[in-house]
Amino acid sequence: MKTLATIAAIALLGLAVETRAHVVLDQPTAPAGSSYRAVFRVGHGCDGLPTRAITVRIPAGVQGAKPMPKPGWALATRTETLATPYLSHGKRIDADVTEVAWTATAKDAFLPDAWYDEFVLRATLPAETGAVWFQVVQTCDDNGRDVRKEWAQVPKEGNSTRGLPLPAALLLIEPAAPGHVH
Repeated sequence: MKTLATIAAIALLGLAVETRAHVVLDQPTAPAGSSYRAVFRVGHGCDGLPTRAITVRIPAGVQGAKPMPKPGWALATRTETLATPYLSHGKRIDADVTEVAWTATAKDAFLPDAWYDEFVLRATLPAETGAVWFQVVQTCDDNGRDVRKEWAQVPKEGNSTRGLPLPAALLLIEPAAPGHVH
């Protein structure tokens, strides 16, 4: 029995280490068509270097992204014209946020490699179920020189990120419960 418990503990520890090895979402599943609070967990810097910027690329179909301000970090968004406009509360939306960036405003706001932090945005999810991948660019500081890690890899098949050195953050969209979702 002890051996089984030991094996289970080691497996859980391995999973925890793998989870902390890249940028992940706090809540990896959400209902289709819902308002979603995306919390991106950043568990380390770039090979010992502090993080000075986080940029999240908003996947197609994710609408109305609004970032949460973070003390000591400047916010910037990029908006692009949509190929297919949509309606939001009766208003036609022709352009939407496609990228959100948080950048430390001073060196003392950098996220040290040994520390953990979260970056948050809210958006409306697509009505279709399935995998949505958020690509995240982590920019670290090497004495004034930028070092970038692009957490952008997506598996060729399925949803497992095992074996991908720089996986994108995965969100699985599940069927919505009957009724109005907000």
